[in-house]
Amino acid sequence: MTCPRSLKLLDNQIIACRTCPRLVAWREKIGQEKRRAYLGQTYWAKPLPGFGDPLARVLVVGLAPGAHGGNRTGRMFTGDASGDFLFSALHRAGFANQPEAKALNDGLMLNDVYITAVCRCVPPDNKPLPAEISNCLPYLQYEFELLEKVEGVVVLGRIAFDTVSKLLYHQRKLATSAIFGHGVLQPSTDGAPWLLCSYHPSRHNTQTGRLTTTMFDQIWEQVNRLLGKDELLSCQEPGSS
Repeated sequence: MTCPRSLKLLDNQIIACRTCPRLVAWREKIGQEKRRAYLGQTYWAKPLPGFGDPLARVLVVGLAPGAHGGNRTGRMFTGDASGDFLFSALHRAGFANQPEAKALNDGLMLNDVYITAVCRCVPPDNKPLPAEISNCLPYLQYEFELLEKVEGVVVLGRIAFDTVSKLLYHQRKLATSAIFGHGVLQPSTDGAPWLLCSYHPSRHNTQTGRLTTTMFDQIWEQVNRLLGKDELLSCQEPGSS
């Protein structure tokens, strides 16, 4: 495959993908059986492209669509608890115009952020196989190529970290010494984007306290610092616009 000429063409390519038989069968099965609360809805049940600001300086990489979130609504992190946690934090940090994402037509707009995932189809037990991750890897690579303004990446969870690290390492843009840990930053060097790690805002992590609201807000505060937004704000005089 060669890189499409635009994000729109890439989105169409992703949506049409049927490369992984296990994932195709699983996403469609969920779309047919549905959760009781959503019986009256038509599930998306197809692969999910990324979405957000095409001029974004920050790329956010998650794991995969939620079974009854993105796989239902047709948009990353939309319609489930992980998305509620993510978008409320992005709203507080100034990257989203509203604190929640419920449906494709809910008016959500992202500023300076583009959201994507390692795996574009919902996997059984939220565990994509290594071969399935490899099959999806070119889509992530093409997003890196098409999102020309990206300065840094926020990886949500260990699998996202491992995948992005592998991709950047093979492009000779990241040293092998990168490690995963919440709040760990791999600085930008030699044209490589900086890499900031966060625990994934999954229901399990947020309900057990492994990832708290304060911990997640600190990630986005650090992103603002890395983008120089704090410096810009501090230079403004009181009452200036």
